[in-house]
Amino acid sequence: MSLVARNLEAHGIPTLVIGSALDIVEHCGVARYLHSDLPLGNPCGTPYDRDMQLSIINQAITLLHSATVPNTTERTPYSWSDDNNWRDDYAKVDDSNREELARRGKERRLLQTEQKAGGIERAAMVADG
Repeated sequence: MSLVARNLEAHGIPTLVIGSALDIVEHCGVARYLHSDLPLGNPCGTPYDRDMQLSIINQAITLLHSATVPNTTERTPYSWSDDNNWRDDYAKVDDSNREELARRGKERRLLQTEQKAGGIERAAMVADG
């Protein structure tokens, strides 16, 4: 997304990236970036929290209009929860879940193979299956 934003900006189209990967997005050098300290996939707020989501979108629109220098980064005032335990579990692989993850991976590969053999070029998303 960052590279697309840079290309659009180079052609005169203002952009703003809202995301959760601060180091990656800043490294790519987007014009305007609103950082949310939330798990990947949730840059606009926690599910069903309309007030948080509207606040983040309003902050993004304000940043889009107010940023005056390139590579402007702002942070939202929100975090996922009071204790931020999501970081402890995100992409966690250890002895407590290794077998379960291996089982899920094997099932996913089998499903993809079956779907490919049946003519489906793109397998369903993990969350769908």
